[in-house]
Amino acid sequence: MVAIHSAKRLGYEGVAVTAPVTVPYRRFSINSAHWWIGRALRGLVAASGLRPADIDGLSVSSFTLAPDTTIGLTQHYGLSPRWLDHIPMGGASGVMALRKAARAVQAGDCDIAACVAGDTNHVDSFRRTLSTFSRFAQDAVYPYGSGGPNANFALIMSNYLRKTGATREDTAKLAVAQRENAMRFPHALMKKPLTAEAYLEARAIADPIHLFDCVMPCAGAEAFLVLREDIARDLKLPFVRVLGSIERHNAFADDAIQERGGWERDLDELYGMAGVKRGAVDFIQTYDDYPVISMMQLEELGLCENGGIVEFVRGNTFTTDGTCPHNTSGGQLSVGQAGCAGGYLGLVEAIRQLTGQALGGQVKDARTGLVSGFGMITYDRGLASCAALLGKA
Repeated sequence: MVAIHSAKRLGYEGVAVTAPVTVPYRRFSINSAHWWIGRALRGLVAASGLRPADIDGLSVSSFTLAPDTTIGLTQHYGLSPRWLDHIPMGGASGVMALRKAARAVQAGDCDIAACVAGDTNHVDSFRRTLSTFSRFAQDAVYPYGSGGPNANFALIMSNYLRKTGATREDTAKLAVAQRENAMRFPHALMKKPLTAEAYLEARAIADPIHLFDCVMPCAGAEAFLVLREDIARDLKLPFVRVLGSIERHNAFADDAIQERGGWERDLDELYGMAGVKRGAVDFIQTYDDYPVISMMQLEELGLCENGGIVEFVRGNTFTTDGTCPHNTSGGQLSVGQAGCAGGYLGLVEAIRQLTGQALGGQVKDARTGLVSGFGMITYDRGLASCAALLGKA
């Protein structure tokens, strides 16, 4: 048998990430995903000073775009890109799009890539999306009367709390801090203060999942540009650099139920690429479909020692102006979950933080940020995990 050794991953030199765009969210929308994605593309053009014809790369993430894919949108918007990608990967969409677009720019396959995620939310959109989300989930879960992620994550959360010794008071800490951050973020749908008491007393959805553990489905779009650094400088656009990134799918498949993602398998490479000590970041944006999943990421991404997540959560504020700023816009728990755009939310916020363009609270002297993605839940785990370290240019 031939021994195969992984080649050293190349860096992301010469690539700039810029023009963070959010199309303000709505709880429900009669507009299609096409409308939301088009508004985001218009925002990119306005933010950058480019012409639509200058965009020669396009990556789109959406769950509600069907029957179209990215290729259909080129005619719809009058674009003629020479590089194209379609990444309907939920919470992993943003980092995955960033990684692929960066490599395309480096290789010369395109000069300026628009990375866009957008979804609509009609009155019945969420239920219909769930019913066709995964064939494995349909076969394994639907026959038993469970039609959504809350019951799946209840099993994961129950196991995680038992394994780590964490309590619902600990998950409350993250949810309350994110709501505090969201109070200054103009696009957050949740605008009422949240207390730990309200979190703990909220009605159960699928115990131990309660109301404020859950995100609110909504419509919206997020976008950013990936382009050559010299073009960004010519356009006088503030930008960030990709210091390192990783991606892993279906990690630890032998675990009976998910209690870790795939980050730890590639964590040394992530920080090694960036030349950054583990956890030495100014803020972190995790994919927060539930607070317990953020806890899992905080530990596995090296923000604390293995087994130290409970003490870490209890010892930090997680607010924008406090210790370990986390999900500084409020995250999906307070801003809303606009389908695949939820997978872009933390990345777009990280670009804003590192370029001094925060719409809400600004992390003081932020120079390095960590963004993680997680998603594509089947019936007992999320299959996708990824992360990127970004640096102020």
